[in-house]
Amino acid sequence: MPNIKSSKKAVKVIAKKTDAAHEYKARVKNSIKNLEKAIAAKDLESAQNLVKDVQKNIDKALSKGHIKKGTAAREKSRLTNKVKNMK
Repeated sequence: MPNIKSSKKAVKVIAKKTDAAHEYKARVKNSIKNLEKAIAAKDLESAQNLVKDVQKNIDKALSKGHIKKGTAAREKSRLTNKVKNMK
């Protein structure tokens, strides 16, 4: 445990940022899982709605700096291709 006042504050700030990062990443992962379930169930209508939510969550995490640009582009591309190939 830190003794210096600024170090104590830094510990609190880091914990807050870590929680925020975890929340964004979890939101992305959960939305991807839900989309994968819809694709597996061959539910085209819900998959098309979910792919929009996934893209929104990925873009939000990207803008906050929690995932890299290439990772975001790759994930969005793969998921939209899966939905397009369902037809």
